[in-house]
Amino acid sequence: MAAIDPSNHGLRLATRYAVLTLIAIIFIFPLVFMVMSSFKPDLQLLRDTGSFRAFLPVGDLSMNNYTAAFDRAPVATFVFNSVLVTGLTVLLCLFFCSLAAFSFVFLNWTGRNIALSIIIATLIVPFETIAIPLLLLVSKLPWIGGEGLEWGWLNSYRVQIIPWIADGLTIFLFVQYFKDLPRELIEASRVEGASWWQIYVKVVMPLSGPVLATAAILKFLVMYNQYLWPLIVVQEESYRPVMVGLQYFFQLNIAWGEVMAYLTLITVPVLAFYLVLQKAFIASIASTGVKG
Repeated sequence: MAAIDPSNHGLRLATRYAVLTLIAIIFIFPLVFMVMSSFKPDLQLLRDTGSFRAFLPVGDLSMNNYTAAFDRAPVATFVFNSVLVTGLTVLLCLFFCSLAAFSFVFLNWTGRNIALSIIIATLIVPFETIAIPLLLLVSKLPWIGGEGLEWGWLNSYRVQIIPWIADGLTIFLFVQYFKDLPRELIEASRVEGASWWQIYVKVVMPLSGPVLATAAILKFLVMYNQYLWPLIVVQEESYRPVMVGLQYFFQLNIAWGEVMAYLTLITVPVLAFYLVLQKAFIASIASTGVKG
C-alpha cells in the first residue's frame, strides 16, 4: 500500500479551507454591510456604498437609526409576533408532519400511496392560486375564545398558524428519512408489545434528529419571511409580523439607515434559531446510531 504524502495531504487540506473561507466571506458580506450601514447616517451610508468603506465601521457612527426605527414602528411587537407565530408553527408542523409520515411508512392502510402522491403534488400549486379561497374560508370559520363562540379568524395569531401546520415538503422529508430507518427496530418493538405510539415516541423520533433540524430550519425560514398571507388576513397592528412591518419604513420619506437598523433587528432571531438548530443537528448526528 502506497504511503500518504503528508505534504500533499496538508496542501489539499489548506486549499479546501481556503475555498470554504472565501465562500463564507462572500456570504457574510451582505450581513456585514447591513450591520455597518445601520450605524451610519443616510448621506454617509449612500456615499460609502461606492467603496469598501461600506463594510467598515468608519465615519459618524451612532445608535440614532435604531432609536428612530423604534419611534417609527412598534419593532418589538413585530418581532414578538413573528417569533411566536413561527415558533408555534414549526413545533406543530414537526409534530403533525412526522405523525403523517410515520403512518405512510410504517402503517398499512388502503390508499396510502395515493394520499401521499396527492400531498406531494401540492408542492407544485402556487400559494397565489389558493389565497382567495383560503381567505374566504378562514373569514367564516368558528372559534371558541375568551368571549365565547366567535366567527372568523381574521386579525389573530391562529389565522397565521393553523393553515401552515402541515405541508407537503415537510411530510416528504420525514417519509424519505423514515424509509431509511432499520425495519428491524420496528419489528423488534412490536414483538416486545410496544404500541405504535410508543414506537413513534421512543424509537423513531429519537433517531430523527437530522431530519427534525432540517425540516425546522426550512419551515422557520418560510414562516418568518411570510408577507402576502399576513398582509391579507391581518389589519390590526398588534398582530402584524416583521415582514409586513417593513412597509412602515418605505412610507413617505425613506430613511435607509432606519431600514438597515430594522433589518438588523429582525435578523437576530433568524441567526439565533440557526445557531441553536446547528448545534442540535451536530449533536443528533453524533448521538444517532444503531448498535448491533
